[in-house]
Amino acid sequence: MAANTPSPFDLDQPQAYARWRAAKLAMQPRCVEDLVVDVADPRRLLAAERTALLDTCARTNMVIYRSPVIEEDKALPRRLGAQLGLQRLDANWLADEDGISPIAVSTQRPGVRADFIPYTDKPIRWHTDGYYHPQSRRIEGMVLHCVRAAGEGGVSGLVDHDRVYIALRDANPAWVRALMAPDAMTIPERTDENGVARPAQSGPVFSVLAGPDGGHALHMRYTARTRSIAWQDDADTRAAVAFLEQLLSSDVPWIHHVQLQPGMGLVCNNVPHERSGFIDHPQRPRLLYRARYLDRVGAPPAPHRHAPQAAQPELWV
Repeated sequence: MAANTPSPFDLDQPQAYARWRAAKLAMQPRCVEDLVVDVADPRRLLAAERTALLDTCARTNMVIYRSPVIEEDKALPRRLGAQLGLQRLDANWLADEDGISPIAVSTQRPGVRADFIPYTDKPIRWHTDGYYHPQSRRIEGMVLHCVRAAGEGGVSGLVDHDRVYIALRDANPAWVRALMAPDAMTIPERTDENGVARPAQSGPVFSVLAGPDGGHALHMRYTARTRSIAWQDDADTRAAVAFLEQLLSSDVPWIHHVQLQPGMGLVCNNVPHERSGFIDHPQRPRLLYRARYLDRVGAPPAPHRHAPQAAQPELWV
């Protein structure tokens, strides 16, 4: 990719956008099964498995792996991520000391985790992880590994943010401009008994990442929450937010739904996602491991076994 290649996300570059849009739509999965890659062991990928994971994620910003590995190996997400270029683990305050978050219904009530929806059986609305973080701690990649599924429910909704951008830009480029403003969305400060636990955080919904050799990639920061959020108060922002809410509640075929089963997992460039409510099995409560990274999928890879280095899929445009 040449260093002076125009960005398709520049609203003043309609031809670059048209080329990127056509290529993106030509590569789209037809159903959720097209996102699935079978692997023998996520901790030790074969060369062909790694290439398939990277290629799918390059096309759709996400990939679902399916494996027979069902034991409670908390190191699995970190070991898998390292093979796919995910190195800078975000050790958020609710994660364990190793930086991995066990996502399960908290049994400590009251307790710190019990106050946050991911650690309950309630539904979670559309969001990207870390939308309350500053730009310096932007969550770009994520691994979510299923150890035990819920007895009923717990279905994940997934959407490629590139497709969301296309829908928004095709509808009205002014809405994209509004959501790229540096103060488009503000999450107010969070307080606890000690005072301000997290300061207010403003930022754009869509931002452009600069990649190697002048390439570009799109990042999305979003939450569908209606409380503890402040949107920029102008007509284009209001219209854009309403459009996103309607779009994400629609039945367009490129919004995918999947209930991760034991041994399955999601690797993604922090795509928007949601989760339905669920009912736990009394003896086998739902458990997932989540690792969040400051890297995108596909940075320089860790060595793998059984084959020479495979060609790197195109991850930047």
